[in-house]
Amino acid sequence: MTREETLALMQRHADAWNAHDADLLLSLMTPDCVFDGSAGPAPQGTRVQGHAALRPAFEAIWTTFPDATWNQAAHMLDGDVGFTTWVFRGTRADGSKVEVKGLDLLRFRDGRICHKDTYRKSVTA
Repeated sequence: MTREETLALMQRHADAWNAHDADLLLSLMTPDCVFDGSAGPAPQGTRVQGHAALRPAFEAIWTTFPDATWNQAAHMLDGDVGFTTWVFRGTRADGSKVEVKGLDLLRFRDGRICHKDTYRKSVTA
């Protein structure tokens, strides 16, 4: 893929998250794609791999935050590694609002995302 095609893929990825579109997200990812979430029981966060595990992981985020958005997406690319920064906003079921800045480290293979590693700032009150 050219640099421009990969940057366009990264923007489609960001747009799919905002659309809460699991089908589109999965079409942008390799069948064996690894997703390392920003939190979980292991140092890399919660890890899921493959389309069958990715779909419910993505849908769980949208269930927790039905109004979730990832705003101000900015993409950087170096070879087969890209970074997308964003500002997440969402409301939990109890009405509490969340706003955090974060970053996705993306790795590419065969024109699709093969690894998504998410990092985010923690908000302390």
